[in-house]
Amino acid sequence: MTEYLSEGKLIYRRENNLIINSPSLLCEAWRNGTVLEARASLCDAQHNLIVDLGAMKGIIPREEGAIGIREGAVRDIAVISRVNRPVCFVVTEIKTDPNGNEYAVLSREKAQRKCLDNYISTLVPGDIVNARVTRLESFGAFVDIGCGIIALLPIDAISVSRIEHPKERFSEGMDIRAVIRSIENGRINLSHKELLGTWEQNAAAFSPGETVSGIIRSVESYGAFVELSPNLAGLAEIKEGVRAGERASVYIKSIIPEKMKIKLIIIDSFEYRYHPQKPKYFFTGSHIDSFLYSPKDCQKRIETVF
Repeated sequence: MTEYLSEGKLIYRRENNLIINSPSLLCEAWRNGTVLEARASLCDAQHNLIVDLGAMKGIIPREEGAIGIREGAVRDIAVISRVNRPVCFVVTEIKTDPNGNEYAVLSREKAQRKCLDNYISTLVPGDIVNARVTRLESFGAFVDIGCGIIALLPIDAISVSRIEHPKERFSEGMDIRAVIRSIENGRINLSHKELLGTWEQNAAAFSPGETVSGIIRSVESYGAFVELSPNLAGLAEIKEGVRAGERASVYIKSIIPEKMKIKLIIIDSFEYRYHPQKPKYFFTGSHIDSFLYSPKDCQKRIETVF
């Protein structure tokens, strides 16, 4: 079965590079409809993409640059923005120019349709996919789930602990995993927090009496919420001068699973700049039907059902 990867992953694979550097293998890939990847070096005045193939020059005509370009549903920026980036494609024809040099006509749009038909159309809510972060906005992260096809991961679905901006968790180009939340009218929505562990799984890494590092997420009249991990936060007693967004050293007073509470004391706090690290995933399967975040004996039940 063909594996449909986020753009930028196939380009480093040995088999892909052998094909794009061999005229005979390119011809075979043309006959087989093989999805390949190479780097776009130029977008000409007609918005055709010029692609660096080792064996010959490659051209992706404007209307073949992405699904929706031909119909006008997608703007040309979807093509222009691929310059200096890897692009997926299938070979649709091999021609000869007036000087007798062979060149390959390519289609990114057809590669994307193959991905949609053979992979994305088979996905259902609860399926877990590999993705690559392509853009970060205040409301969420856009991620490539295969051949440049984009899905949205809303900010409130990134982690249980609330954040102000997705850049606190992710950086562009980061590879992550995500859960299909819905696919409606061609729009794909994802979730992520269900893969980061339950309250109990995260709390198991901490013990009363320890002093650990955390991030102050909000300061209220009754205390400060401190994130200990992306899916775990505790409530600290008020300490004068602390602000949301600071990193803090916190003393763990108690951990109370039946109330899903962690009581903390802030020892110190200081300025902090976010340096997103690749997420730690507790769930590594390929499908999840439901996710019970709260402890079983807790009075409050927090569950996601896909």
